[in-house]
Amino acid sequence: MTELFAGLKVASATPRTRAAQLAAAVENRVRTAGLGAGSPVGTIEALQRESGLARATVNEAVRLLADRDVLVVRPGRGGGLFVADQGPVVRMRRTLLGIREDAQETVADAVELRDHLEELIDVGAARCRRESDIPGLRSAVAAMAEATDWDGFVRANWALHEHIAALCPNAMARAVYLGTLGHLGSTTPRSDSPDTGAYRAERLRIHADLVEAIAAGDEAAVRAAVARHNSTD
Repeated sequence: MTELFAGLKVASATPRTRAAQLAAAVENRVRTAGLGAGSPVGTIEALQRESGLARATVNEAVRLLADRDVLVVRPGRGGGLFVADQGPVVRMRRTLLGIREDAQETVADAVELRDHLEELIDVGAARCRRESDIPGLRSAVAAMAEATDWDGFVRANWALHEHIAALCPNAMARAVYLGTLGHLGSTTPRSDSPDTGAYRAERLRIHADLVEAIAAGDEAAVRAAVARHNSTD
């Protein structure tokens, strides 16, 4: 069923951001197609061919979809990508992503909800992160630093938060939080956003501090970084 992937294109961005955007696009296709659990949706090779992205980027997108319980990967003959069995957490997240209200009000609601969940998600990540998770978190911060424009910076920021959320063990909170990121990630950052050098440097410093606090497992430092994060958003 490779036609599900037909026309999938992702805007130029950092590899991690492209993976997050591709995952969001595939999830939206699966949801709008109304496919049931166990339905085949194609192969990784087909997704790579239709998206035009590197294999590593496609693999990362598939990993994100598997982590969200959207797809399962079945190896071997007759294998490929299949719709995962959707428990109540996945259904709730899809309900959140399906909300269609006034765009400005929806984004404002998503930001408010995300801010309330931020400490829970980030402390959970600090408690459960493994040493092998730390390089990926730091790489996501580096992607923010390397962004060439405000749009790229914001999307790299969202990708970092999605990466952190994947480490949180609270599946219910993670589902709601990722739902808010789905709303934010589907919007284009406003052209009048405060892309001043000082503001951008401060946002980067806050996220770098947050990642280092998570890496150290320092819950007090995580809470302090979250407070700074939410107060200067």
